[in-house]
Amino acid sequence: MVDNAKANPIVSVVMGSDSDLSVMQEAIQMLSYFDIPYEIDIVSAHRTPDKLFQFAKNADKRGIRVIIAGAGGAAHLPGMIAAISALPVIGVPIRSSNSIDGWDSILSILQMPNGVPVATVALNAAKNAGILATQIIAVSDINLLNKVKEYKENLRDEVLIKGSSLSNDQNKHNS
Repeated sequence: MVDNAKANPIVSVVMGSDSDLSVMQEAIQMLSYFDIPYEIDIVSAHRTPDKLFQFAKNADKRGIRVIIAGAGGAAHLPGMIAAISALPVIGVPIRSSNSIDGWDSILSILQMPNGVPVATVALNAAKNAGILATQIIAVSDINLLNKVKEYKENLRDEVLIKGSSLSNDQNKHNS
């Protein structure tokens, strides 16, 4: 299920099941926003261990620079990829149908042993994973870094406008 629309992907977005796609779509949207070539696939740590091993072992050889891995429940996918690959792995804990309020997923991804790091975003926060992957790549790409700076400035401006609007509304009600 590799997304062939993006030639020469540098970010791989993988998930343990197709039911995770609705969450992982936000990472894909952010990568698209920043024009980062990506691929998507389903790689289950438990149901396709041979595929997982080959994926993690060969991702760097295919030009991948960052891996975003989303998983729910026991959520072994990000950690197993990090155990095999030297690439940075960003884990997205997903609140799934068999999840214990998402805590099992969070802790499975977050509590990695020393030597096998996984950058972990908040529960269902695939958007942040897409932004973090972009920031990692932007370290060596000044144009991309400037796009990230612009994105963050836009976030700041949105908050300032909303805050100003609230202040103006409050002043009108107090008059």
